[in-house]
Amino acid sequence: MDATEIPALPFVDEHTTVVEAATDAVWRELDALMSGSRGFRVAVSVPGKELAYVGHHPFSTYALLFHLDETPRGHTRLRAETRARFPGRAGTVYRGLVIGTGAHALVVRHMLRRIGKRAP
Repeated sequence: MDATEIPALPFVDEHTTVVEAATDAVWRELDALMSGSRGFRVAVSVPGKELAYVGHHPFSTYALLFHLDETPRGHTRLRAETRARFPGRAGTVYRGLVIGTGAHALVVRHMLRRIGKRAP
């Protein structure tokens, strides 16, 4: 999958936080956190603005997009958007386990908090 295919994936959720740091600092922390992730590859990288990862396995094709926007106070609004397709019966079960239980949201919110603590 490449960047052109991301918009075709169904929207799953979005989580947002405001980090009391400049976008460059948030970008560095985001890049450092995600560079060690397995199962993802970079599809879009616009330093200080957007970072999109894609991946797939038998139960899902997915994208995790991070959008960075500078606030009027010089802080950074960091949004994490998830898009995914869960094909077949096994995909439906997997979606229930990962999305339906709230586990995915918990992990994404933890990632955003971690970036927020390390960036300033």
